[in-house]
Amino acid sequence: MYIKNISLENFRNYKKQKIKLNKNINIIYGNNAQGKTTIIESIFICSYGKSFRAKKDKELINFEESSAEVEIEYEKEDRKGKIKAQINDKKTFFSNDIKQNKISDIIGKINIVIFTPDDIEIIKEGPQKRRKFLDMMISSLRPNYIHLLNNYNKILEQRNNYLRQIKMENKSPKMLDIWDEQLSEYSFKIYEYRKYFIEKFSNKIENIHNLITKSGKEKIKIKYISNSKNKISFLENLKKSREIDIKRGYTATGIHRDDFMVYINDRQVSIFGSQGQQRTAILTLKLCELEIVKEEIGESPILLLDDFMSELDGERRTNFLENIEGNQVVITGTDKIELKNKSSIFFVENGICNEV
Repeated sequence: MYIKNISLENFRNYKKQKIKLNKNINIIYGNNAQGKTTIIESIFICSYGKSFRAKKDKELINFEESSAEVEIEYEKEDRKGKIKAQINDKKTFFSNDIKQNKISDIIGKINIVIFTPDDIEIIKEGPQKRRKFLDMMISSLRPNYIHLLNNYNKILEQRNNYLRQIKMENKSPKMLDIWDEQLSEYSFKIYEYRKYFIEKFSNKIENIHNLITKSGKEKIKIKYISNSKNKISFLENLKKSREIDIKRGYTATGIHRDDFMVYINDRQVSIFGSQGQQRTAILTLKLCELEIVKEEIGESPILLLDDFMSELDGERRTNFLENIEGNQVVITGTDKIELKNKSSIFFVENGICNEV
């Protein structure tokens, strides 16, 4: 699949702009704070229904205006499509000019894989970052997964509220059985999805890592960590931790605590890996994601690289580019990158993007 056109109106520092993208590689360059990442952000919003950097929707609207609009025209092998986001005090989405009732209704229509400098945190930081990475990918491929996660989180919140009531108001702990049963049902289903996709990563990760490093000296692997492997064990874990949960006022066990670890030569990359190994590990994960999405949807997703090429040395950059042929790619950076591959080059300044 590929994006044909991006239309922006009063979106951040863009007043009115239409950008026609190349089917292959698109280089967008310019100085900092000119609007390069905004183009990546507009695609992301129409793919996932939210920004990857704004905390509030009003940040997306040009400061002189009260509303903004983003429209993405795309083509897949079997159809054309259009996603439009209207942003004012809230976001409203349209698919082919038909209003969508829920944000989740647009997820999966435009399939992307995004890489930003902050993605190194997936490797270096805590499990919340890794769960988010995994959950976003699965959500774009399995619409039911979003429903399962939302229901699980609602029940988890209800259970946590009741735990605090037990502690503060001496309510009966027996009532927890209701939430425990519901949590165990959703927990196992979510676990099955995550396990399936972690196995896909596991099957690809070593080969892709070798293609990037071309050294053959590093053995990489990924391991899924969960205590929710079946409904019975999850129920047992909830019962065992019930007293601790009541004291703390929150649920300490469950799929909301899941994690995965990446190892190079049997050493955890987040702790023992060098900066170069950590960067290569996240690069490997992203290329695995690219291959998995391609397998699942039957065509290549769009690859978004925000200020990414500057993070790589010449050898890694070359090895990386060799592994993304066949994908539409949008690359932003401060420097103009000359590539042998078929590419279009755009210069951004003061919220104006022109092909050069």
